[in-house]
Amino acid sequence: MTPSDTEVLAAETRRPADAALAAKYERSCLSCHGVRGSAPLTGYAPHWTPRLAQGMPTLLAHTREGLRGMPAMGLCHDCSDDELRALITFMSTGQ
Repeated sequence: MTPSDTEVLAAETRRPADAALAAKYERSCLSCHGVRGSAPLTGYAPHWTPRLAQGMPTLLAHTREGLRGMPAMGLCHDCSDDELRALITFMSTGQ
């Protein structure tokens, strides 16, 4: 399913509530997950539902190691596992 222009615009403007996490999101995640492209769009459930079904341990491992076009650590080399989990949760829910 392809997100609408409204859904893409919403993804472009979403940020985590925590300022430090928002800064890491803007620096490391937004350029791929906040635009129409091959990465799952932030807050767009049709992109995230099959990924979430794999479970957080798998998503975290894919983030740490990289997968397909996503680089290792999602380019957030100073992110802890807790921060990566929080970023995955934010991107998958948009909240």
